Amino acid sequence: MSEGIACLWMRGGTSKGGFFLADDLPSDPGERDAILLRVMGSPDPRQIDGMGGGDPLASKVAVVRASQRPDTDVDYLFLQVFVDQALVRDGQNCGNMLAGVGPFAIERGLVAAKDGQTPVRIFMENTGQTAVATVETPASKVSYRGSARIDGVPGTAAPVPLAFQDTAGSSCGALLPTGQVCDTVEGLDVTMIDNGMPCVLVRAQDLGISGQESPAELEANSALKERVEALRLACGPLMNLGDVSEKSVPKMTLVSRASQGGAIATRSFIPHRCHKAVGVLAAVSVATACLMKGSVAYDLAERGESEADGSRALSVEHPTGEMTIIAQQDDQGAVSQAAVLRTARKLMGGQVFA
Repeated sequence: MSEGIACLWMRGGTSKGGFFLADDLPSDPGERDAILLRVMGSPDPRQIDGMGGGDPLASKVAVVRASQRPDTDVDYLFLQVFVDQALVRDGQNCGNMLAGVGPFAIERGLVAAKDGQTPVRIFMENTGQTAVATVETPASKVSYRGSARIDGVPGTAAPVPLAFQDTAGSSCGALLPTGQVCDTVEGLDVTMIDNGMPCVLVRAQDLGISGQESPAELEANSALKERVEALRLACGPLMNLGDVSEKSVPKMTLVSRASQGGAIATRSFIPHRCHKAVGVLAAVSVATACLMKGSVAYDLAERGESEADGSRALSVEHPTGEMTIIAQQDDQGAVSQAAVLRTARKLMGGQVFA
């Protein structure tokens, strides 16, 4: 394609990628995906002929449109562009890229900015769930500068709090797709859970590791990766996800006791590379499992005390720090809402070419 496509390149949380208005991309998914593969430079491990960063966390796309729903402002479709395969998948949300959707919607005139802060109600097309992002808008303009800090991102930026509701069973149809808090699959105890992101939780010690290894160490462990992938392929159908051999879900999350004062430690495969941090909605699913007696995370977790309003702060440790999930529990102890602090930054505005 010789004509450029309007695009903002943004960092959202610990990810980055291209943010597009839906009207600027073909409506046909096949045509759209072919263009996005060219834009990113996939398939190629370096993505040298495109904008991708040679890593799943830097090969992401957000497609945004004004919402026709009365209770939301914009619709957001997340697309994962595979790095070394000619695949574009929409089978999951991305809570990190979600942090950039509110600022992008205001920048593109889809939402009118208020003086001070602007809440943006976002319908997540991938799973049919809703989130509210609160964007800093002093003098009715988006501000990316601020003092908020999140692990996995250097420096500080303006805060973008994200609140999630009704995320249980977003992709799998139920919080616990098998109806069990713990199952045995491939000889391993696992908790298959979906509270915004389908995850398979397995104890790191059951795989013969401590759970404190670096992503590089885990990626170099070919025997471990083969076993984790075999487990993922076996769990996919059990989670109502079907054949997941060419899907980016479920996320495989190895859990262990926290070592830095948090609630629990994680190492996540997404699905074949080890995440340098942890996905936002994966962290929500992990935090939820920490509160469920009988899960593989429950006995490993330090849950602390709940506040008077029923909320509980759970720090999910990851290779580059931690992510705190504020979980709101109902009278039965179920997680009814989760919130997390993210940041975003506009990196480049212009046109990309395919």
